[in-house]
Amino acid sequence: MKITKEIKTAILVLLGIFLFIFGYNYLKGQNLFEPKNIYYTEFDYNALSSSSVVTVKGNQVGKIQDIIYDYKTGKTRTAFSVNEQLKFSVNSKVRLYETGLMGGNALAIIISNDGELAKPGDVLESEIQVGLITSLSKNFSGLSTDLNATLKSTDTLLTNINKIVIDESDAGLKRTIAELNATLKSFKNLANSLNTVVSENDKNITSILDNFKTTSNDLAVMTSELKEAKVGNTVESLNATLTNVNSLLTNLNNGEGSMGKLLKDETLYQNLEGATKEMEALLKDIKLHPKRYFRILSKKEIPYQESETN
Repeated sequence: MKITKEIKTAILVLLGIFLFIFGYNYLKGQNLFEPKNIYYTEFDYNALSSSSVVTVKGNQVGKIQDIIYDYKTGKTRTAFSVNEQLKFSVNSKVRLYETGLMGGNALAIIISNDGELAKPGDVLESEIQVGLITSLSKNFSGLSTDLNATLKSTDTLLTNINKIVIDESDAGLKRTIAELNATLKSFKNLANSLNTVVSENDKNITSILDNFKTTSNDLAVMTSELKEAKVGNTVESLNATLTNVNSLLTNLNNGEGSMGKLLKDETLYQNLEGATKEMEALLKDIKLHPKRYFRILSKKEIPYQESETN
């Protein structure tokens, strides 16, 4: 996959930001990748800087994190960090001593194994190495020389940065910035094109929004009408009716009631069938022998006579 110039520019910018943050913290004596615990100690005066180190038996194990003057006690509270692997007792002492390098000073932890282990945030007892103040007064004379050397180093660094900025090669930073400017112009042209499209179709967009508004109003009215129609009550009434019908059909199926017995009672069916046959025979007999039934309508008793059989 080919990496575009825009991606290269973004990577370069992010890398520069990361290096700036890392370098700034490194100059302050902080390592972002080192796990550490913070402890405190107090002195009557301040002879340290944020770049001072913390040592154990001559080995660097931490850095000074913060130096704060306590207005209540009149002492200087120093916060320092050490590697979390370092374990020591709360009875250990923190000694202020001269490093001998450019007249700098540092802290040394005099480890003690008595008592419980110190926890991050504990305040440790401090002490000062004998002859430190005299040594500090002698080092003030060399301050101007050290400052001059520092300024020369800074000038050299700025010169090198200037060379990078005015580099005319393909890989130079100046060319990269120019490409980034061209990319921003392309985005600007795209935004202008989109603005033109919106302007040309302003009427269509307005019409679409009006139609959508009308549709929304119609849906709202329909929803209100359905709510006022009490569809829920109608459904409940229909459900109750279906329940009654289901109960009626169940009773019929179980043979309950007159209709149920008529449907399920075979004896009643047989009786009805027999009565029907007898009624049919009676009607047939009345049709064939009407004189036999005249005695019922006559005031005189007419004896019953057997019909002649064929």
